[in-house]
Amino acid sequence: MNDTDGGAIIARVLKAHDVQFLFALCGGHISPILVGANASGIKVVDVRDEVSAVFAADAVARMTGIVGVAAVTAGPGVTNTVTAVKNAQMAQSPLIVFGGATATVLRGRGSLQDIDQLAIMRPITKWATSVKSVGSLEATVNRAFEVATSGTPGPVFIEVPVDLLYREEIVREWYMKESGVEGASGLGAKALKLYLRGHLYKQFHSPAIPVPGPLPALRVPKRTSASDIEKVAAHIAKAKRPVLVIGSQTLVNYRDAAPLAKAIERLGIPTFLGGSARGLLGKDSEIQFRHKRTAALKKADLVIVTGFPFDFRLGYGRSISSKATLIAANLDRTDLRKNRRPEIALEMHPGRFLEAIAGQECGQLSAWAPWFDELREREVARDTEIAAKAKPDSEKVDPIYFFLKLEEQMEDKSVLVVDGGDFVATASYILKPRKPLCWLDPGVFGTLGVGGGFAVGASLAKPDHQTWLIYGDGSSAYSLAEFDTCVRHGLAPIAVIGTDGLWGQIARDQTEILGDDIGTILNRCDYHKVAEGYGAKGLLLTDSSKIDETLEEAKALAKAGTPVVINVIIASTDFRKGSMSM
Repeated sequence: MNDTDGGAIIARVLKAHDVQFLFALCGGHISPILVGANASGIKVVDVRDEVSAVFAADAVARMTGIVGVAAVTAGPGVTNTVTAVKNAQMAQSPLIVFGGATATVLRGRGSLQDIDQLAIMRPITKWATSVKSVGSLEATVNRAFEVATSGTPGPVFIEVPVDLLYREEIVREWYMKESGVEGASGLGAKALKLYLRGHLYKQFHSPAIPVPGPLPALRVPKRTSASDIEKVAAHIAKAKRPVLVIGSQTLVNYRDAAPLAKAIERLGIPTFLGGSARGLLGKDSEIQFRHKRTAALKKADLVIVTGFPFDFRLGYGRSISSKATLIAANLDRTDLRKNRRPEIALEMHPGRFLEAIAGQECGQLSAWAPWFDELREREVARDTEIAAKAKPDSEKVDPIYFFLKLEEQMEDKSVLVVDGGDFVATASYILKPRKPLCWLDPGVFGTLGVGGGFAVGASLAKPDHQTWLIYGDGSSAYSLAEFDTCVRHGLAPIAVIGTDGLWGQIARDQTEILGDDIGTILNRCDYHKVAEGYGAKGLLLTDSSKIDETLEEAKALAKAGTPVVINVIIASTDFRKGSMSM
C-alpha cells in the first residue's frame, strides 16, 4: 500500500497517536481503513454490531487515556452508532469515529447508503466533518485527535468518501465504469470523461492542505494560578467537616492514574467516588466512603467537587448544604455552574487541580478525626444492614448474597463492567472496584447495551486483569452476541447475568404505582446456552450453595482463555424499592 491509499494514511496517523486498537464492523466503504490498520500493526477488532465498536472504543479511551477509534460503514453503519456516540459525548470520552460514505462524485444522486450523515452526527459530537481530498486526510485526522482530547473531551466524527480510501487506479476504473463513459463516444461522454479525470487528479494529486473549515473552537484548560490554590488551601485548613466528591472527568486523558491517587491520599479528605473514578483509591482506602453520601454533604462545612456536574446524582446541587463552602473544578464551563454556583469555580482539568492542591500544606487531619468517626459509623452501619438482608437459603439465588460471595472471590486484578438496572445497582452497593481505571458504567446517559462492547474494550485494555461483566437479563440481550467477538479474538471476560424474568427496576414500581406490569415481563431464558452457541462456556447457577464452586470454575475457564457466561437465576427482592429513575 502507498500514500495514495487513504486507508494507509489514516493508519499512519493513528499509529503516530499510539492507537493500538481499531474497532469496526466491515463494509466495502471502509475496507482500506481496516487493511491499512492491520498492515500498520494496529489490532483490528471486528464486532457484531456497530454500536459495540464505539462502546469498545469508549472503554479503551477511559481505561488507557488514549483516544478510542472505531470505523463503520456508510448509512446504517453510521446510524447504528448514534446511541454509543451520544453516550460518549455525555460521558466526555475522547473518541474518533470514521464513517464510510458514497463517492464524492455520486453524493446526492441516489447511490447506495448515501444520506446526510453530518446532519445526524453534528449534534452529538464535538466536531463532525467530511474529507474532500486525499491531501487533507492526514491534517483532518491529526486535528480530530486534538479536538477529541482538548478542553472537555468528547467524540469526533470523520466522514471519509469511499473514493478517497482506495488506490487511484482502482478509483479511476470505478469512475469510468460506473459513469458509463468507458467506450462511449460523443461530445457529452468526452466532456464527462474529462471532468472525471480532472476531479480524480485533484483528489489524489493536490498538495497536502490544511483542514477544511469550519473548524471547532478549542477551549484550553486554564493554568492554575497560585492565588487559586492558596484560596482553596486556606478553606481546607479551616474546615472541620470537609468532603471531596470525584467524578469521571477527573480521570480523562490520564494514562496512569497512580500519581492522582497518591495526591488524593495526601490530601486526606473524606472522599466519595463516582462513575469512572470508582476504584481510584483501591479497594480499602481509609479516606474513601461508599454509602450515605447525601447525609455527608448535608452536614459538611466544605465540599470540593471535581469532574462531577451538579445533576440529578447530587440532587441538582441541593444535596449539598447551603451553609457549606462549595469549590468545584470542571473542564466544562456549563457543568461548573449548572444548578448551583460554587464559591470558587475553576474551569480546569479537575485531576490536575487535585494534584496541585495536594502539594499544599493545608490539611489538619487531627481536627477531622471526629468527622471521620461519624462517616465510618454510617459506613459500617450500612454495610451491616445490607449484609443482614442477604438470604443464603432462598429458593432461588438471592442477589445480595451472590454479590457478597463474588466480592470475596474477585481478585485484585479485576475490571468491573456494569450494564443493567436493578441487578447491577445492587452490585454497586457491594462490589468494590480494586484499582484505578477498572470500573466501567455507561455514565449519566444511563444507556443499556454497553456491556458487550465495554467488555471487549476492557479485555484488550487490561489483558492481565480479569474482566467481570455484570448484566441484567434485559440488558444482556443487547450485546450478548459480542461473546462471538470474544471467542474470535481470544478474549475471556466473565459475564454474570441476573435472570429474574423481568425488567426489575421498572416492573417493581410500575406495578405498585400503576397496578399493571405491562411491557416489563420477560422469560427466564437459557442465556448460558446462547453463549455456548457463540463458542463461549455457559454455566447455570440456581442454588446458592453452588456459588463458590461456580465462580471458581468460571475463573479457571477464563484464565485458560475461554469466555464465560454465568446465568444466575435470582430471587425477587425489594432491596431497591422506589428506585425507578426518571
